[in-house]
Amino acid sequence: MTTTGLSGRSVFLVEDEVMIRMMVADMLEELGYKVAAEAGDINEAMRLAQATEFDIAILDVNVNGKVISPVADVIKAKGCPFIFATGYGSSGLPEQYRDRPALQKPFQLDALGKTIEAALRGG
Repeated sequence: MTTTGLSGRSVFLVEDEVMIRMMVADMLEELGYKVAAEAGDINEAMRLAQATEFDIAILDVNVNGKVISPVADVIKAKGCPFIFATGYGSSGLPEQYRDRPALQKPFQLDALGKTIEAALRGG
């Protein structure tokens, strides 16, 4: 399964659970995306968000007990779209970003692909 016209785009992935991060990276590759960078903690995510070029980011809302907002702020300032991944539902999103797309964990390949496509198309 590949996304139409959007494959080859790069994704910045922030997830503190190593196994989940590996699984999502595999899903992204299966969808035709390439992982530009991965981070497992807020400090690393901040550094990579500033230093790495990517088309879209997928951000775990709660990274080792810390809210992802500072990283989202950097990505927003770069003008890149991003998606939240959360086990807490939309009420768990940082308040200033409740209008952003969110994937409810656990999510399936199809949901990931559709959410990324919509975000990249500005929908």
